[in-house]
Amino acid sequence: MIKTIPTSAHPEASLASGPSTGSGRASLLGAALAVLALLAIPIPATAQTAQERVSAYRERVERLEDQVAIENLQASFGYYFDKGLWGEAAALFSRQGRFEYGQQGIYITPARIERAMLLFGPEGLAPGILNNHMMLQSVVIVADDGRTATGRWQGMVMLGQSGQTGQWGVGVYENTYVLEGGVWKISGLHFYPLGFTDYDKGWMQSQIPLAGQSALFPPDLPPSEVYRAFPGVYVPPFSYPHPVTGESMADIPQPADDVVGRP
Repeated sequence: MIKTIPTSAHPEASLASGPSTGSGRASLLGAALAVLALLAIPIPATAQTAQERVSAYRERVERLEDQVAIENLQASFGYYFDKGLWGEAAALFSRQGRFEYGQQGIYITPARIERAMLLFGPEGLAPGILNNHMMLQSVVIVADDGRTATGRWQGMVMLGQSGQTGQWGVGVYENTYVLEGGVWKISGLHFYPLGFTDYDKGWMQSQIPLAGQSALFPPDLPPSEVYRAFPGVYVPPFSYPHPVTGESMADIPQPADDVVGRP
């Protein structure tokens, strides 16, 4: 319960009150004096100065702005990639950006990445073609220096050609980002498709294996990780620590798989 102190208990307020000032001025003066009294309380040596607090708040705002910029960057990639806008999608990568899709290997630099995307189809979608790669459940972590970041996304895939084929897919993105020339860019996009299935048959009857490296346009590097999609089980390593325990989840145990040689 808040106890109200009469105005007469404050000598300053009593002096300020009177027919010429009115009770409103007395109340304002009393509040001002109370604020001054609070400011006069000694601050511990360990406390931040006002300038330090402002600097800390500014840095927090900058990191939040970085996070929003990265989320927009990744969303833009998704929109471009879905519609076969390979040039626009590749332009989102840094000078030494890396693109890795499943087991197809790694392509480096925007020019190589743009050409590699032609493996998914010609520039621009033809009528009747579906190529949706939705990105959900984002976790973006910006480094303290505001120069690099990581992002993990849940991927849902819908592929199809009207009247002929249809596929569902699921996967996980583990990406890295870099501030280049004052602009956030993708420094590494790694999509781990974890399963594809025929739209009509469904997951119980159909498991489509992942595509391998292209002989027509070989990658710059082989796949960074070898794994099988569903019905195999693989959990892509987490780029960020557990948010509560702080423990690393970059090397979590994986189920045994004799096909890829994992004990």
